[in-house]
Amino acid sequence: MSVVAETDPFLLAASGKPAAHTPVWFMRQAGRSLPEYRAIRGSGSILEAIKNPRLAADITIQPVTRYGVDAAVLYSDIVVPAHAIDFGIDVAPGTGPVAERPLRSRGDVVRLRPYEPDLDAPYVGETVDILRRELDVPILAFAGAPFTVGSYLIEGRPSRTHEITRSLMTQETSVWHDVMERLAGHAVASIASQIDHGASAFQVFDSWAGSLSLEEYRSFVLPHTKRVFGELHDRYPHVAGIHFGVGCDHLLEAIAESGCGVVGLDWRSSISDARKRIGDDLVVQGNMDPAAVLGDIDTAIAAADAVLDDNAGHPGHIFNLGHGVQPDANPDALAAVVKHVHAVTKREAS
Repeated sequence: MSVVAETDPFLLAASGKPAAHTPVWFMRQAGRSLPEYRAIRGSGSILEAIKNPRLAADITIQPVTRYGVDAAVLYSDIVVPAHAIDFGIDVAPGTGPVAERPLRSRGDVVRLRPYEPDLDAPYVGETVDILRRELDVPILAFAGAPFTVGSYLIEGRPSRTHEITRSLMTQETSVWHDVMERLAGHAVASIASQIDHGASAFQVFDSWAGSLSLEEYRSFVLPHTKRVFGELHDRYPHVAGIHFGVGCDHLLEAIAESGCGVVGLDWRSSISDARKRIGDDLVVQGNMDPAAVLGDIDTAIAAADAVLDDNAGHPGHIFNLGHGVQPDANPDALAAVVKHVHAVTKREAS
């Protein structure tokens, strides 16, 4: 079994310590932007592909091989736990998570039974087992935060406004907190199982938290996010945890209170400003505009340099996009960014 060294750049940067170079990985680095992914993926729901450990492992490995990134993010999906307990949710191509019977009342809450990863979704652990044997870079576990997963279950499909979710949150508060408690338990169980199988760090995706006001976030979401990071930190005190959301600049101080060790920034937030607001020792992940890798290499390199300039040589920086890799991204531009960031930050360190 491959063991990740303590001098690994990703693990050092996640702890705010100097590394040989700034580590790089990309959210959604495995997937539709790669022709080799399209060659082996097959048809059907992503949830079916995830159930094939060898296929899921191969897809996870593809961007590590092509780009030389410093971490491998597990090829999976945030709705795997809800799907595995038979809540009734799938990922529709071109749409996203869709639930035929959305969660709309207390009577629906019973459908969110506890998630037991090794019984309900053993294929996830099996995929991590394969990766741990075959990779020498850290494997990133991940799960959806309670709010974001809950929004899919409640809305029944992706939403721009989250009106039904916010209505339940404010009008049926006891139901809301019961749902969040159950989904927090799912996130903890999911990530803990991935770590037990060999993952070295984890990320919690609260993709849609930015749709909330600061007051809503603090009252209805933050306590449950704190629980996720708190329980995982208690069980795995040396495993780095990352929080990522989109459009969350107004929530940064509250997110930093969640107990995450690393704050993921989208492309609209400034790294230097985040440290001014939260503290000079803040470890950040991000935050290059995903649109910058849709075209030519020169544009991508210029955007990467802007992010590095904003970070100003701080050791607590994991380079990433400020959102996931888009399907039309240029693989050559992504590869060039990795090579450039490694080279430039290595020279700066020396």
